[in-house]
Amino acid sequence: GGLSVSYQYRVACLLLALWPAVASANPESAKTFAGQDRASPFMRIYGSTLPPYGYVRFCETFRRECARGAFEEVRFNADADRMAELDRINRHVNRMIEPATDMEIYGETEVWTLPTSRGDCEDYALLKRHLLRAQGWPVSALLMTVVRDEKGEGHAVLTVRTAQGDFVLDNKVDDIKTWH
Repeated sequence: GGLSVSYQYRVACLLLALWPAVASANPESAKTFAGQDRASPFMRIYGSTLPPYGYVRFCETFRRECARGAFEEVRFNADADRMAELDRINRHVNRMIEPATDMEIYGETEVWTLPTSRGDCEDYALLKRHLLRAQGWPVSALLMTVVRDEKGEGHAVLTVRTAQGDFVLDNKVDDIKTWH
């Protein structure tokens, strides 16, 4: 049989499409969806959901990448060296992978994989996750996250949960951003 998909994911509200408007708006707009304060370094968890189909197919192919460790509610303490490692891996993958759509590469619309030279947003995020896990980052700290981008389109990023806050690694920018 195939991989049993009993994965449940925590859903966090990442409204990246609204970020530029909020940054320049009045203090009332410092509140986001459901009233969460954007000043908080931590995303609010709204509940569980099933993973995207592309991720399920990825896990069928790359079982070791999807092996679940214990879910740790204790946040990973990312000291200055770990944050530098996060930055280094984010920049390395952003430079190493050439942007290309799944249709251009595979002739399909939704293929999640570990890229070697070309890929789209979720491929960047998966490779960053893979490299961080290899450096000892806990699985529970590395969340594949689907958001709306500045054009209102679906976009995958890697969210890294730490004791210092939740950070987003995005293939569109080299700087690591706080979740908001």
